[in-house]
This record gives sequence, C-alpha cells and structure tokens, in this order.
Amino acid sequence: MLGPYISLIADNSTNAPYVLIGTGTIIIVFGLFGCFATCRGSPWMLKLYAMFLSLVFLAELVAGISGFVFRHEIKGTFHRTYTDAVLNYNAEDEASRAVDNLQHRLRCCGVYNYTSWFGSVYYPSNGIPASCCFNSSDCNPDELRNATLAPSKVFHQGCYELVTSFMETNMAIIAGVTFGIAFSQLIGMLLACCLSRIITANQYEMV
Repeated sequence: MLGPYISLIADNSTNAPYVLIGTGTIIIVFGLFGCFATCRGSPWMLKLYAMFLSLVFLAELVAGISGFVFRHEIKGTFHRTYTDAVLNYNAEDEASRAVDNLQHRLRCCGVYNYTSWFGSVYYPSNGIPASCCFNSSDCNPDELRNATLAPSKVFHQGCYELVTSFMETNMAIIAGVTFGIAFSQLIGMLLACCLSRIITANQYEMV
C-alpha cells in the first residue's frame, strides 16, 4: 500500500515499506516481551524492556526533529519526483498508479495545475489522465487531448501545492502527535524501571 506513495517522495527506489514493516514487527515482539516480563516478575527482563523503549524513544525523537528540520528538503524531493512521475507517466508503472491515486483522492491535477501534463510523454497520444476528471464518466480521451475542452473537465488545483500546504498547515499537529507517541515510550520505560526496582526490593526482603 505504501510503496507507490513512497516512490513519489524518494529520488531512487527505497526499502522504506519493508523498514516500516520490520520496525512494526519488532515493536510488537518487544511489546509482548514486556507483557511476559511483567507476568513473570523478572527484574532483568523488565530492565531489558525499558532499554528497548529508551531506544525507541530516541529513534522517534530523532525522526521527529529531522522531519521538522528537513521539511523543506522533503518538499523539494517531492517536487522533483512528482514532476518526474508526471512527465514520464504511462498509466502502468508504480509511480503512475501513485499519481492517479493521489489526483483522484485529493481532487487535484498535475504538479502546479492541469497544464503540467502538456509536457508529459503521455499527453500527445492520450491527453490528460482520467484521474484528473471531475466526473470520470463524463470524460473521454478526445476531450482530454483538447487543450481548449480539457480545462472544463479536470481539476485545476495542482497536487504539489495541495500536499505541501497540508504539510505546512498541519506541521504543528504532526509534530505534537509524534512527540506525544515518543513520550508515551518514555512513560513506559519509567514504569518498567519502577516495577523492576519494586520486584527487586521485595525479593531482598523475602531473603
């Protein structure tokens, strides 16, 4: 699911989907490990779990800060890759499908507007892609190839402006959610350490 969209924000092929899947799997496994450690009442297992949470916290913190600091680079990369995807659109490859999905879902067309398609390799023989149409049932290839008729059939707002304005407008919310999730890991780490100390203290008292 993520592959096509990630291809629009990466200059080259990326393994990001696999990294995300792997990271999610590791977090689930260690979450289960934390539950097991709590049930067993094992101090060293709880400390190991706390160490893992601290690493996750640091990774999320670094990722959040990096995303905020390098947001302009992300916008620049998206502009380059999306422009390239539009110019080399063929309606078949992964990048082309991502462009279609983006245009259809966000109700936008082209990089800056529908005229971005005039320079694509797809336009001379096929016109503007149907994913730009207000109503797909009211669009035909002849109209989409006609520079005079096409504007009345397609969205006028460009996808680049729509995506980047969304990023800028919601940057504070995105940052807040990111740091909120990160600090939830910190709370879990502190609770695991406290529980480990309590269990250790009780073991000494029993001895």
